[in-house]
This record gives sequence, C-alpha cells and structure tokens, in this order.
Amino acid sequence: MPLPRLIPQPSRLSPLPGRFAFGPDTAVRPVPGAEAAAALLRDLLRPATGLPLPDRPDGTVVLALDPALTGLGEEGYGLTVGAEGVLLRAARLPGLLAGVQTLRQLLPVEALSAAPVTGVAWSVPCVQITDRPRFPWRGAMLDVSRHFRPVSFLRRYVDLLALHKLNVLHLHLTDDQGWRMPVAAYPRLTETGGLPHGGAYTRGELADLVRHAAARGVTVVPEIEMPGHVRAALAAYPRLGNRPDRTLDVWDRWGVCDTVLGVHDEVLDFCRTVLDEVMDVFPSPHVHLGGEECPTAEWHASPAARRRAAEEGLTGPDALHGWFMDRIGRHLVDAGRHPVGWTETGADLPPYFTVMPWRDTAHGRTAARRGHRVVMAPHRTTYLDYPQSAGPDEPPGQPGAVVDLRAVHGTDPAPRDWSPEETGRVLGTQAQLWTEYVPTAAHAEYLTFPRLCALAETAWTGRHDWPGFRDRLHHHLTRLDTLGVPRRLSPTPTVPGKELP
Repeated sequence: MPLPRLIPQPSRLSPLPGRFAFGPDTAVRPVPGAEAAAALLRDLLRPATGLPLPDRPDGTVVLALDPALTGLGEEGYGLTVGAEGVLLRAARLPGLLAGVQTLRQLLPVEALSAAPVTGVAWSVPCVQITDRPRFPWRGAMLDVSRHFRPVSFLRRYVDLLALHKLNVLHLHLTDDQGWRMPVAAYPRLTETGGLPHGGAYTRGELADLVRHAAARGVTVVPEIEMPGHVRAALAAYPRLGNRPDRTLDVWDRWGVCDTVLGVHDEVLDFCRTVLDEVMDVFPSPHVHLGGEECPTAEWHASPAARRRAAEEGLTGPDALHGWFMDRIGRHLVDAGRHPVGWTETGADLPPYFTVMPWRDTAHGRTAARRGHRVVMAPHRTTYLDYPQSAGPDEPPGQPGAVVDLRAVHGTDPAPRDWSPEETGRVLGTQAQLWTEYVPTAAHAEYLTFPRLCALAETAWTGRHDWPGFRDRLHHHLTRLDTLGVPRRLSPTPTVPGKELP
C-alpha cells in the first residue's frame, strides 16, 4: 500500500485500508480547547470544497487536546484516519494546528485552491500518524525593507509557511533603503523612510497579520536593524547620527552603508521607544535587533563617540558595538523578551542573545560554545536570494554562487559531530530572502519555493533522505501549482538601485 506523499514527512506513518470521505454532512467535533483548530480546518477547506464542516456533538472529525501526548512536545500530534471517522489529538494547540495541515495535504491537491472546485471526491486515505518536529524554530526571513510587499502578500506567505509546518515568519522591517514599521513618536520614519521601493504598513495591518499567523501556528518575529543598516532612519531624523548637521537621503544603493547610529543618550531613548511600540504590536517572545555589518569609521571620527567609549571604560570605538547591543538588549530582557542578533561568532554579543550565524556552520558552533541559543542561517544553504540554478532561464538576482534545492536540503542545524551540549543550544534554522534583487511578489515566491520545502523537511524531520524527498516533492509541486506558486519566471528588468563599487 503506497504511503501518502507529504512534506515534511511525518515521524511515523502507517497506511490503513480504506478511505474517509468528506461530504456535505461531515461535521467536526472539537473537544473543549480545540475550537481554534476546528476553525482553521474550516477556513482552509471551505473555499475549494464548499463543505460547511459545522461543529456538532456527533461530528465524525474529532479534534482533542490530550495530556497523554505531552511526550510529543508543543507541536507533536497523533492523527488516525479511519473509514468511519478522523481523530486528531495533541497535547497543545500548536500540535493540533500542525495536524490540520497534515490532514489538508492528505486531501486531493485541489483542496488547496482558493476558488470552488467541482467534480472532485473529497476523501483522504486511512492512515495512522504520530509526528513531532526535531526543532522548535523552523522559519523564513522576508526582507520587506529593500522592496516592500503589501500585507496581503504577507498573509499569503504565512499560509504557505504553515502548509509546510514552518512556524516563524521573521520580518526584516527596517534597513538603509526603507523603514516599514510605524512609530507614533517618530512619524517621519515612515513618512520619509517608507517612501522608496514601496511604502509602509499601518499598525492595524501588522496587528492583523500577527493574528492571522497565530491562528495558523506561526509566530511573527520583528526585526529592527541597529546600530548599522539605519540610513532610512537617519534620513528622517539626522540628529540620531554621528553628524547631526548633515542631511541624508534614504539610500538608493545596495550593500553596506557607512552611516550608523550615534551612541548618545537620545539615540538609546529612540531605540527603546521604537522597541516599546514594536513589542506592543508583536507579542513574539523574540525581537530581532539586527546588529550585523556595522562600520565603525563614524565612531572613530566622532568626538562624542570616542568620549562615550572612554566613559564606559571600553577599549575603543570598535567596542561600542557590543556595548550598544547590550544596552538595548537589556531593555528587551527587562520587558520579558529575548533579543536576537545576526552574528558570525557571537563574540561581541552578550550571552543572553539568541544568535543567527550567517557566515557558516562553524560560527554557529562557536556561538553555542559561548553559551548562546542558536538559530542556524548559513548563507550557502539558507539564502534564497541566490539563484536556484545557473541555467539561462534563471532571472537576474543576487550575485554569487548557486544555492540549489539539494544544498538547502543538506542543511543540518546541528551536525552529528557536535556535542550534546552544543546541539542542545540549537533552536532550529530558517531560510533568508533578502530582496535587493526581488522587485515583485511572483519573483519572491519563485525564489522561495520549492527550496523552502527542502528546509521545512530537514528542520521538521532531521532526516536527509534525498531520493525520498525528491519523490514526494514531485507530487507536492502539484499542490504549489494549485496555489499559483510560479515554477518559472520571465526575465525581469534591472532592479532600481545602484551597485556599490
């Protein structure tokens, strides 16, 4: 009996004889505490199937929270599909939400359509599944600062993440080229910084996105870059820089800009005010502070910065980076949140930071040994802005070597030669889509899939069964076709913006 072709593959899956048919009379019976999972099931299946799936005490699709399954963790679940009914159980709501996505993948691919589909038998194969993820952090970073994407796209992106049991959307909201997060005390951040390459979100749009994502088991992690990658903020408020008398434009180039935040008290107050508003909108336990690629030439040239370094007993202006990240990081800790930062080795970030090593895997191991919690993001296997292939049909993109499907599938957030202590500090992994060279929504989805399917597979299962994954992906691509995710993209015109020499 052939196994259903699911991505990611469940931990244990056994086929059973027969099929369960969904029909107009099929009802759902959520045990108290499982109502949100029943609502998600209806939201996902109604558009294509037209089935009402009401709640009824005699419903044959039973969703239940079961303390006996605590061994499966926060997101584990058990799913039994028999010819007469369906039973989905989990110890926690996130497990039920994950199980709903599995049930959705068991249906015919047309069930993923956003439009009514007729003439299809809505049935699923009978199976016994016990499933749980290897890592608690399985995500995707989307850069909306370089090229703005409307909130409608973000909601669709969340839906695609949830389909693959990815549970983190990391939103890169600010950079040199754009500031997309409104802050009431600093309106020019979006009035000035939100103009290039798109626009800005409203507070209500972001709050609605957070609710939409939470209903699907996805946490939205906001990122506010500091103390570098801040040219858009300095264009709005020059006094936050190291030369307050200088007028700056929002940067129209890609690469690393040499203008950075100053280190005077007003800047620290600014960062705290911004983050207070961010925390009001985003309830995520983690808040990302950026921290990477921060040139220190302006601090060396600034009498105020050199004076600050001396007052703090630092070795010099270069040490202001770690000092700055600690001062702002502690503000998050005092508010009950966990600060996150990009890093190579973690050497100048306080140990209480969760870090994302982006250069290579060895840097992740170094950070783990320093005591950091780690989310692995090595660029050679997780950066989706690099081309998928060297073929002539590949659209223009980030200069660099190809990161193909197999490279992403080979991602191992905690290699087997790491010690148990090092492995225990790895929260998981995520893919990155920087958007300097991604001007359209179609381009963003083309670069994301199917490579993100590969990361979802390894992050959930911990397995590296390449032949088995490729076989299941062949079927899964028809699901993505139904959802309108492009497999090919016509060559795009040159992206606005200038290359740094």
